[in-house]
Parts: sequence; C-alpha cells; structure tokens
Amino acid sequence: MRSLLYILSALAVMGLAYWAYSENYKTQASLDRSHALQGEIGRMQEELAVLRAEWAYLNRPDRLRDLARMNYDKLELNVLEPGQFGRVDQIAFADDDELPEITGAVDVIGDLEE
Repeated sequence: MRSLLYILSALAVMGLAYWAYSENYKTQASLDRSHALQGEIGRMQEELAVLRAEWAYLNRPDRLRDLARMNYDKLELNVLEPGQFGRVDQIAFADDDELPEITGAVDVIGDLEE
C-alpha cells in the first residue's frame, strides 16, 4: 500500500511539474506577444504623428487659397476671407409673429420630374 502511495505521489508531482512547465511557456509567449504589440502601437503612433503633420502641411491656408484660385474655372470655389464671417449678434432673426402658421402637411421633397 505504501508503494502505491509513493507511485501516485510521484505521478502527481510529475503531472504538476508538466503543468507548471507548460504554463511557464504560455506566459512567456503571452509576454512576447505583448511586447510585440507594444512595439507595433509605438510605430503606429509615430506614423499617425507623421500623417497629422502632413495633413497640417497640406491644409495650409495659403496653399488652399492658391489651389482655389488656380482651379476656379473647374470648381468655382471662392477663397474664404476673414471679412466674410460675422458675429451671431449681427444675424437678423425673424420675429415670432411674422412666421406663418403651419396648418397642414408640408411637401419637402417636391416634384422629382422638374
């Protein structure tokens, strides 16, 4: 009986050793994958910073103004100037009593064949 207990104990120790060994390798693989992902995230953040810098460079107001002027005959885009903008207090809103009362359905689609 004692020898059976020793054999079962030895098998249990070997089984636990194998489990600990496999868990160690799984942990190491997960850590390696985590380090690889961290490196990839860093590279992507650098790439995103470069793309943002390129976007800012391409959207310079003087460049866009020149492009709008060069392609006016095709696109008919007007150049935006600061004087074209106003303040909200300069907008003339209609009085509530001047608005017509809506009594029925309103056709917002209109006739498509026109």
